Amino acid sequence: MAHIDYYMITLSPFCYLAGDGLEKIAAKHGATITYKPVNLFQVFAATGGVAPADRHPARQAYRLQELARVAKHNGLPINLKPAHFPTNPAPSCFALIAAQNAGGGDIGGLSHAFMRACWAEEKDVAQDDVVRACLEENGFDPALADSGLLSGAETFERNTEEAIQKGVFGAPMYVVGDQMFWGQDRLSYLDDYLSEQS
Repeated sequence: MAHIDYYMITLSPFCYLAGDGLEKIAAKHGATITYKPVNLFQVFAATGGVAPADRHPARQAYRLQELARVAKHNGLPINLKPAHFPTNPAPSCFALIAAQNAGGGDIGGLSHAFMRACWAEEKDVAQDDVVRACLEENGFDPALADSGLLSGAETFERNTEEAIQKGVFGAPMYVVGDQMFWGQDRLSYLDDYLSEQS
């Protein structure tokens, strides 16, 4: 059975624009997924990337055009300049890690809920009430927002270090063995690869 390590962050618009494509591909191939939230700014710093706000104006302008095109193509609503971006990703990332460890709910749904809150619903995923609502809506105990803080923080740091060591440089990044697929527009390549392995 194939396994996918999914390096992501709950604030990434391109993770949001992947929709449930990863989950559908995993279900199709009977693959498992580990959601691995990372400190993307630390990943950028270690691998030569540049945070969006620090990019050349031409790159910033193109990014907005691309986000609008991908959102339209994928039928997803998007606010190109959300009220709460950037914000502190730690609370939602820690909660995602805690929920994955606890099990029993829809982890893919939770991941999407956080990103949809930021990019389509004008909610701040750094706020406790938003984090708790997303947990509850996806079948998890909202108290994980508190109880999972320590383990979530430790795992978040480990995920980030692991990502850098493996050569991850952006998000979303889907890793199967030694094969890496960067970007929501590479999901079809991931699908093809998993088909070849079966």
